[in-house]
Order: sequence, then C-alpha cells, then structure tokens
Amino acid sequence: MTDKSMAKIGRNDPCPCGSGKKFKKCHMGRESELALASLDAFSDEMSGRITRLPEVDYGRSREIADALDLQALTGHKVGIRFVDLKAYSDLNIFGGGSRKGLESGEGGLFINIHKTRKTDPDHVYLAISPDVNPSTLIHQMAHVLDYLGGSNLMPGTLGPLSHELGVPVDHLEHTEEFGGWLVYLRERFGVQLDADDTIIAFLHEHGMLIRGGDVKGGNGFVLKSKSDNMLKFLSEKNAEIDGLIRDLPGYIGPRKRPD
Repeated sequence: MTDKSMAKIGRNDPCPCGSGKKFKKCHMGRESELALASLDAFSDEMSGRITRLPEVDYGRSREIADALDLQALTGHKVGIRFVDLKAYSDLNIFGGGSRKGLESGEGGLFINIHKTRKTDPDHVYLAISPDVNPSTLIHQMAHVLDYLGGSNLMPGTLGPLSHELGVPVDHLEHTEEFGGWLVYLRERFGVQLDADDTIIAFLHEHGMLIRGGDVKGGNGFVLKSKSDNMLKFLSEKNAEIDGLIRDLPGYIGPRKRPD
C-alpha cells in the first residue's frame, strides 16, 4: 500500500487493516505498518537480508545497550543488535526510520521493527556508522525505548500525518515520552547531547512536547494547536536556547524568529 493510496483514505473512513475502527482511531500515523502488512509487502527473504547482516560494535553502542535492561524498563524481553549503516543502506530496502547524523557520517537509524520481526522477533535493530557519536546513539536508543515502552510510535512513519496537518514531523516523532527517555539516557550515561537534542530535552523539561496519545488520536486541531504553542515557546525562549546550544555539535547559528 503506497503513500499515494494512503492519501486517499479519509480520517473517518474504515481502517484498511479490517479492525472496523475509523482510520483516525486505528492506523492513522502508523501507515507504514499497513504497508508492511499488505500482501507480501515484506517477505521473509527481505527481512532475512537485514537480520543476517554482521553485528558491529561502534563507539559506545554495545556498552550502552548492554547496560539497559529493556524488559525491566519497557516490559518487552528483546535485545538490541547493531549493523553497519552502509551495509544496511546498500540493501536498498524501502522504508525509513529516524535518521540522525547521516549527513555528517556519524549517523544512526532505528530500523522499522516490521522489517526485522519476521526473521528475528527477539531483537530490535539499529544501523550505525563507524564514527557514530554518543548523542546520536542516545537519540536512537530513546526511540527504541519510546517505541517499546512509551508512545509506541515508530519513527519514520509519521510523514503522511505531518503532511496532512501541516505539523513538523519532528513535533510528532519526538513526543513527551521520547523526551523523557532522552533525558533519562543523557543522565544515566553522561552524554552531552547535540544542539537539536538539547532543544528537545529543553522542551520536555518545560512540558512543551506533544504526548504520544495525542499523536495517535490524530486530532488535527489538538496537534496543530500544540505544535503552534511549541513554536511560540521556542520563539519566546530564543535567547535562552541559543545560550544553551551555541557551543554544541550541530549548532548552525541563532534560531530565527517566525515572521
């Protein structure tokens, strides 16, 4: 099922998954799950191409993963496996995820769990580069914890909802729950976040991030209002935020105030 066909589904239409619920109350915001669940959309062979990739141990990846008891933290008894980002990219398997740091060569990607669960339901997979930095690792780990024990939203799947509502996809993917996990990991592992993640942590600490339940609810008025409030808050705190991030990796200059 393509993004184009998804765009034709009305918010109040029956969900294509057959649950009997309205689309907005079921898979809206999680359209990639429908795409992957459609007829032979993702075969065992395609899944196996990912799960057969050799494991890697770059940067602090294994140290951080081994220190986390995912079952105690999220209630899910799964492990984390790391694969090389270029090797994964070279597979040319469709679909996205939360892509952070790819432009700098210090990147990471939380691979959509629906790609790997057919051949390895006992692990989640992160694709990382050899030079992955601790902030990127923490960001991706926060997405894993948020998916398993938070908002349950899979990063990389909210583009259609973002486009429909005119809400930045970052506002939908980086939920209140994600922010909580990000701050937890920052403190536990003593990681200096980059500029973007420092802003997310700042928003979380001021109660400005959108709750995962609101994203799942898909109420355009609620989400647009909360997104606009977040942008207004960022504008009002512009000078304070600039002071926090000016010396951090990823800083690209003072934030511009909206016209």
